[in-house]
Amino acid sequence: MRTVPPTTPPQDLPDAPLSTGAVARRLGVSPTTLRSWERRYAIGPARREDGRHRRWTPQDIARLELMCRLTAQGVPPAEAARAARDAARDARAAAPAAPVGGSEPARAPGGPNSLPLGEVRPECRGLARAAVRLDAPAVEELLDAALAEHGLVTAWEEVIAPTLHAVGRKWASAGERYVEVEHLLSWYVSSALRRVRTAPGRPGVPPVLLACVPGEQHSLPMEALAAALGERGLSVRMFGAALPAEALHDAVRRTGPRAVVLWSQSRVTADRALVRSVAAIEWGLRGARGHSALLLAGPGWASGVQDPRTERLFGLRSGVDVIVALAAGAPPATGAARAAPAAYGS
Repeated sequence: MRTVPPTTPPQDLPDAPLSTGAVARRLGVSPTTLRSWERRYAIGPARREDGRHRRWTPQDIARLELMCRLTAQGVPPAEAARAARDAARDARAAAPAAPVGGSEPARAPGGPNSLPLGEVRPECRGLARAAVRLDAPAVEELLDAALAEHGLVTAWEEVIAPTLHAVGRKWASAGERYVEVEHLLSWYVSSALRRVRTAPGRPGVPPVLLACVPGEQHSLPMEALAAALGERGLSVRMFGAALPAEALHDAVRRTGPRAVVLWSQSRVTADRALVRSVAAIEWGLRGARGHSALLLAGPGWASGVQDPRTERLFGLRSGVDVIVALAAGAPPATGAARAAPAAYGS
């Protein structure tokens, strides 16, 4: 016999009724799924405006959340909907009178499968819930919706990166559990970033070379940077995770990039000798040799690199601005702390 989870609303439920789209983002399912559940299993909202527009109350959302948890556990949707309706009816029947003094009973915190998100956008919570359920279609749809509504930089900083942070923290505190959640979410984030449309390139502008240092497997922040620069019409050479040092040197000499961005997620992979060797590379014809601006991104460089030819970078939004300025011919502010994609596992 399956145990039906309690229907106590979570702490982050809104006070005012929400639209179907807002509820879908909050729960991590598609609006189509919610309408299908309403039509097939009679688990729709109790309230509509003008007889057409659905408005979901906190009680409606709590019922939906229970159905989501049950289906994630393998319960067939029809059975999950029936259990959610029954549990909601029982909860109403057993609801105690308001205690003396007017205070309300404490609400239960998130369940054992919840992620430590803190204060975030509702879309972030929905994405996290879909990822924990391993609901790949919902993850894909929510990512595309966030990118379309907010733009790449805001979607990364306020929806995608916080969810990746939370998955990383949950995995670190739960042993080998949730590895599958991190892998699924990372894959669909990467796929969504590659679907972002690029703007026409600027002729005659040298490319920007993006690479993770040897041994570094965390490439998603660099993928976000590549997509954001592509939106701005910059030519990018993206080499991904763990590029060997010799290959990095060859790539710089062959492409003559305006800037090289090196990502290091941890101090273990932050190789200072590599930084010095890349900073010293010259390319081009004899008598007209050039250097690339070298930008260091990621928390691995936190202790600093003592090289006047490098810049330290923080934050995707300002990082894009710095690189766009370099591509336009602005001289690098060597030794300064500037922008780059924010880490999600620091």
